[in-house]
Amino acid sequence: MDQAADETTGDEWDRLLSDLANQPVEEGWVTLEEAVAATGVSRSTLRSWYRSGRIPARMVAGVHGPQRIVPLAAVIDRALGSTRSRRQLEQARSLQAEVEELRDRLDRVERHLGLT
Repeated sequence: MDQAADETTGDEWDRLLSDLANQPVEEGWVTLEEAVAATGVSRSTLRSWYRSGRIPARMVAGVHGPQRIVPLAAVIDRALGSTRSRRQLEQARSLQAEVEELRDRLDRVERHLGLT
């Protein structure tokens, strides 16, 4: 590859990064890591879903370079349509409910003991 081709590629890369940085952040779109944490769906499953067009995805500028984001609502809808993913989502939600209930119990015990 010659020098001119390298410069064109660099210019195109700079333009792409600039375009990504200027995209507005839309409410409800999350990183793959955030979608995994919120739904319990694996990262590889999310990749499969956006590559096959089952959920929308796009690239945005991130702290460490471009990163992919997905609409959380679409991930949840897709997960609820999948038996395996639905079980994972329900389990993640039930664990969150248990944690909240335990926190509430602990707060009541602390109040009863006069610790708060």
